[in-house]
Amino acid sequence: MSWAEEWFGPPRPKIRTTPLEGREHTVKQRVLFVDDEPNVLQGLRRMLHPFRHEWEMTFVESGEAALRVFEETPQDVLVTDMRMPGMSGADLLERVMRQHPQVVRIVLSGHTDNQVIMRSVGLIHQFLAKPCDAATLKNTVTRACALRQLLANDRIKRLVTQVDSLPALPHLYTELLEELQSPKGSLQKVGDIIAKDVGMTAKILQLVNSAFFGLTRHVSTPGQAVSWLGIDTVKALVLSVQVFSQFRSPKSAAFNLEALWNHSMSTGALARLIAKEEKAEPYTVDDAFLAGMLHDIGKLVLVTSLQEQSAKAWLLAREKGIEEWVAERDTLETTHAEVGAYLVGLWGLSHPIVEGLAYHHSPANCLTRTFVPLTAVHAANAIVKSKSAGEGQRSRVNVDEEYLGTMGLQSRVAVWKDLYEAAA
Repeated sequence: MSWAEEWFGPPRPKIRTTPLEGREHTVKQRVLFVDDEPNVLQGLRRMLHPFRHEWEMTFVESGEAALRVFEETPQDVLVTDMRMPGMSGADLLERVMRQHPQVVRIVLSGHTDNQVIMRSVGLIHQFLAKPCDAATLKNTVTRACALRQLLANDRIKRLVTQVDSLPALPHLYTELLEELQSPKGSLQKVGDIIAKDVGMTAKILQLVNSAFFGLTRHVSTPGQAVSWLGIDTVKALVLSVQVFSQFRSPKSAAFNLEALWNHSMSTGALARLIAKEEKAEPYTVDDAFLAGMLHDIGKLVLVTSLQEQSAKAWLLAREKGIEEWVAERDTLETTHAEVGAYLVGLWGLSHPIVEGLAYHHSPANCLTRTFVPLTAVHAANAIVKSKSAGEGQRSRVNVDEEYLGTMGLQSRVAVWKDLYEAAA
């Protein structure tokens, strides 16, 4: 075993690329690596040498040197250690976030001190622990760079990467993940974590007792809910509820936070039912549920940071009878779907979830032509929108039957609508 393999771990099997990952990029991505250990940098150089045709890589031994690099040449991605003499990784991340907000910020560190992590939570997009193999590091950086392509508008790109309250995963979700990954983790402790948040407890009990899950008994405690819903569903709920609870509905006639939450919950639940109806794998069912609940999260970013412009776009959609994402594209040069996908991608959620957000209004733009979470989310969003439209109103959101037809699923829409009617 080489020194690099001993430090970073053995190389993993080649990771299969997805349509989002596999897009060709004509411009090399600039990646800056910072670590005060020369041996670590040397190991990185050796392991990442095969990627020299894809990345323009720079390696420096201090935060001060990294800032000088930024002054000389714009960078796309920063990968830094945390504990370094002089300027710490957290100090560097803070400076980069303030001065170069468009840069994707990744930590590669062997130190997991809680105080250090809590300080950096709002500064980083991804945390990788040493030892880290080349495939994982390459995949993380490549994903981050590919996600940048979702947003053609550099202004919006900078906006998303500097929103403090969103890029860091919500605290309760992080605590839940730590418990689930602990060798001594238990469902009881997971229930105890959820019980710390009154809003979270109420939402989980509301959902588990709804018709969407078809339970024959009433569930009254978070612990029982965890047992009935399953860990992956609970993680999805915790993440989405924590995200929505961070926001207070702005004073805008074009935006209603409660309505957005209710639509998101209904879409997630129906996407889950659709995936189960189509005999999808359990992980696809769980991803469909999470993608459905988060599919409009980009609206939260837009209404928080671009309230006037986003409100103008949504009012324009109502006046002209066009879809909101079309009005957003014309007004903001991006859409809530792209912003949301970029955001959850930076969080490290899986590609099927990212695609479910990115293309939920335009599924034909996704290269995948098999049943995936996107399929369920696209259909669920359209069905829920159609059913929630006022009497005499025609929904502006329609199922893309041509896209479904490529998979032989166009006839299933009627079945999916019946699922929603039965669960409503």
